[in-house]
Amino acid sequence: MLVTEASPRIEKLRTLIRDSRPAVCVERARLITLSYRETESDPIVVRKAKALARILNEMTIYISDGELIVGNLASHPRWAPVFPETAAVWVGEQLDYFDKREKYRFDVPEETKKELQEQILPYWKGKTVQERALAMLPEETRQVFDMEYPVVSPTLYLRNSVGHLIVDYPKVLRIGFAGIYRKIEEQEKRLDQTDPEAIAKLQFYYAGKIVAKAAVNFAHRYAAKARELARTTTDQERRRELEKIAEVCDWVPEHPARTFQEALQAFWFVHLIVHIETDGLAESPGRFDQYVYPYLAADLENGRLTKDQAQELLDCLWVKFGEVIKLADVPPATKYFGGVSMSQNLILGGVDGQGRDATNELSYMCLVAESHVRLDQPALSIRIHQGTPEEFLRWAAAVIRLGDGKPAVYNDEAIIPALLSDGVTLDDALNYAIVGCVEPAPSYNCNGWTNAAMFNMAKCLELAVNRGVCRLSGKQVGPVTPDPREMATFEDVLAAYKTQISYFVRHMVTMLNTWDIVQAEVNPTPFASILTDGCIENGLDMTAGSAKYNYTGPQGIGLGDVADSLAAIRKLVYEDKVLTWDQLNAALEHDFQGYELVRQRLLNKAPKYGNDDDYADELARLVGDIYCLEVKKYKNPRGGKYRPGLYPVASNVPLGRVVGALPSGRRAATPLADGISPCHGSDRLGPTAVLKSVAKVPHVLATNGTLLNLKFQADTLAGDDGLTRLCAFLRTFCSLKLNHVQFNTVSAETLRQAQEHPEDYRNLLVRVAGYSAFFVEINRDLQDDIIDRTEHAL
Repeated sequence: MLVTEASPRIEKLRTLIRDSRPAVCVERARLITLSYRETESDPIVVRKAKALARILNEMTIYISDGELIVGNLASHPRWAPVFPETAAVWVGEQLDYFDKREKYRFDVPEETKKELQEQILPYWKGKTVQERALAMLPEETRQVFDMEYPVVSPTLYLRNSVGHLIVDYPKVLRIGFAGIYRKIEEQEKRLDQTDPEAIAKLQFYYAGKIVAKAAVNFAHRYAAKARELARTTTDQERRRELEKIAEVCDWVPEHPARTFQEALQAFWFVHLIVHIETDGLAESPGRFDQYVYPYLAADLENGRLTKDQAQELLDCLWVKFGEVIKLADVPPATKYFGGVSMSQNLILGGVDGQGRDATNELSYMCLVAESHVRLDQPALSIRIHQGTPEEFLRWAAAVIRLGDGKPAVYNDEAIIPALLSDGVTLDDALNYAIVGCVEPAPSYNCNGWTNAAMFNMAKCLELAVNRGVCRLSGKQVGPVTPDPREMATFEDVLAAYKTQISYFVRHMVTMLNTWDIVQAEVNPTPFASILTDGCIENGLDMTAGSAKYNYTGPQGIGLGDVADSLAAIRKLVYEDKVLTWDQLNAALEHDFQGYELVRQRLLNKAPKYGNDDDYADELARLVGDIYCLEVKKYKNPRGGKYRPGLYPVASNVPLGRVVGALPSGRRAATPLADGISPCHGSDRLGPTAVLKSVAKVPHVLATNGTLLNLKFQADTLAGDDGLTRLCAFLRTFCSLKLNHVQFNTVSAETLRQAQEHPEDYRNLLVRVAGYSAFFVEINRDLQDDIIDRTEHAL
């Protein structure tokens, strides 16, 4: 059914990626700094465009031996560029330690370190989003931001660019950058230059034309490089390949793609340049099998390619995804995003614009590519619905069974209605894709700011039952709520919890709106903007709110912990009266030391979310409702709305460290539940019961995404019967209208062996959150959290 052996070419290219040692590349930082020094009188969008053009015109390019799809991010494979316009502060702080980290280590050549310290980073002092935005925060909000044990962790877009986009790849394949350039000129000609708004639009159009030309020139540089290599090689077959690469790069992305290879190459140039423009994560290919398939079909039909040739071209692209890397920020990025995934989410299948199944031949070939290459990127996903072909489901199940945590599975029958309820048009809802981890978004027209912040719902519960006082610091950090001994009813507990949620959500919104304003002021994205529907039409950069859809998406973490805690309080304190608040508070204050009997009652005598028990599950629904409805009250500076999500990336581990003991029986500083998954060990009745519990959570409100992790015993997936059971499970998932599910199938024993002997397991991939990572490359706490997940039989 599924080809599992790659060609020697692909094995060689894959090995190049895995054997390349990550290092810091100074080229981009040098070139953008030189450009900014020369353009200080220009509007910021023009400065950004000229800087990108200089980078693309002057950065080192190379073509690795055997490559058929070309284009590099930095001067060497798996080297990470520096983005001083957003990261100068933290890069300067961490520069001496990049090569000393236990995990996420990057070599830093001495000459690179010296150039950054003496020539580059000083120029950016006072100019970054981080410095400008923090200076703008109101005093009370700054205190919330600076909390030692935080409720809100909103640092990603403070210290980096936003990213999290699905740009209009199909437009480039259809009309090329020559066509996009003409569209910009057409809009420019329609302007009434006496209109006060025309001046800003003219500057945006000028910037757009600069980056469109630069993208074309970038490809032409690779054409010249390929011809240079073709002249010097003695391998006749390789000479023909290089000459073909030159021909392709001379044509795309300037002109419309005509063949499968041209479509793949044009796609890759666009995808790569978006990553070169900004250091935002989760630049996602979206529905790749839909917009690239016509080129494959035409080549196969006309005999220009065989199926095997097309597969090898696709495999070459798959390897390129694994080459993209960014410099990791420790902390906080690697703390909250363990494995430092690029989250390039490529999704297959689903329905088309008429609601019919859209699975095609390329959908299957992408699954084959995944089985051949088996790198951490792309973050492969599938869309399913009741009409998904059984064969496609079995192929996807076979890839899941490989154990790499891919593909993740998304449910059209839940996500499309949720997007419609959020004001997305039917056409756009049908054409949704996933940005980054688990965030559904309309394709090609959305600036969603997904993954905008981590919000610690469990910390809010801790504060709610302790008068707003942090148990770990002893400080008053939240609003004063009643002493729990004065809470006569369970509804009083809920009221205190809602007070804490409301207070911290309000401050989170203040922070994120501040970041949003400053990103627009200092960090526009003209290249991504001309590839986002609405921006050329409106004549403004996407950071100014010109995309069709403008969201901000912060996610709540700890749903299972709060649900189980509320269930224990209601059941044991208010209904059965087997615990008093004095007993419970004393146990929590002492982290259950000397109160093990109390802890065992909380763990074993109260209902637990994840077992298809309405008592606890309805509380989980209520917890989700409270957070989501509070977030949805607010608007952002781009004229859009806030969209809540319920997923953690990998923040359930570090956010757990800042939460004291909870009434669920959870000890202080231990990991929180991941996403909408039950707490580890509390899901005792099997995976179907988990699905039924999770189905009661408010997916329709959590339109920024929900995440469900499940772990299956590998032997239960063996053979045809194992695939049949997994497919049946996915059909059940679909019928219950859940958003998302993903799987780990590597045993806890294997993972423990990998901890002890990492050198023997360097290619072991696992599912972390909305992405996969190499197990030995993530930190020990996160490894332990993955090992501790409940292992189900199917």
